[in-house]
Amino acid sequence: MRTSVLTILVVPFLACAQVKDDAIIKKGVDVSKHVPKGIEAGQQAPEIVGVSVDGRQVESKAMVEDKELVLIFYRGNWCPYCSRHLSNLNDSLQYLTQAGAEVVVIGPENFESAHKTQEKTESDFILLPDTSMQLMQAYDVLFTVTKRYKGKIKTFLFTDIAENNGQDEAMLPVPATYIIGRDHNVKWRHFDYDYTKRASVKEILDHLK
Repeated sequence: MRTSVLTILVVPFLACAQVKDDAIIKKGVDVSKHVPKGIEAGQQAPEIVGVSVDGRQVESKAMVEDKELVLIFYRGNWCPYCSRHLSNLNDSLQYLTQAGAEVVVIGPENFESAHKTQEKTESDFILLPDTSMQLMQAYDVLFTVTKRYKGKIKTFLFTDIAENNGQDEAMLPVPATYIIGRDHNVKWRHFDYDYTKRASVKEILDHLK
């Protein structure tokens, strides 16, 4: 009897876990390797240090002395959802800066590919290529792309993900958004494996207040 009860409890749990894995896999995440969870609200934000696509030195520690930091991860210039999201973000950039925020956008692309992103989105925000992948790892948004998804992107969007990033292996970030407060802690986050779902400018503004 006890075994039967245990089976009744465990089987639905395993089924739910499988459904979740299947949904993540469809978005290109190789679940046989590390599946990112993203750092949580309330945690201390890893420091960001790097050089932007236009040669500016970027240091989050200095930025949050008098501003809040809006940190956005994107996948690449080949991704239509990223291009649309970043273009919309740039169109509303003045509202974010007026709210006392600095916007930094981080992606896995090499500098050449990141320049294409900048041109495509006509961006005025800080665009930071994370060529070492260390920032994406620190924020726990980085994952290995499935072979099937790599093929899909190459066939339909004519892009080799690894080549676009200047890497041997195809890796991408979950396109998450973080707001980092002046206390260096994560104030709010939007984290969704479904890359079609992004944080809106309104959501970001609501959480900057």
